[in-house]
Amino acid sequence: MAPPATMPQTERDKVESWRLKCLIEEGGYPLKLAEKLASRDDIDLHRAVALPRAGCRFETAAKILL
Repeated sequence: MAPPATMPQTERDKVESWRLKCLIEEGGYPLKLAEKLASRDDIDLHRAVALPRAGCRFETAAKILL
């Protein structure tokens, strides 16, 4: 049996994956919202993580960032 075909991961995919991991693990964001934010390269990741840590609700933080 042949191994499953995998698509090569681009640099953009790698960065988005890393951003998603940071948003979920460090920021505590729910998956769907983290995916939305991670896909945007104009979002300040440090600010995105800092806002919920400072007590901002995730939805409010997303509105601020977007």
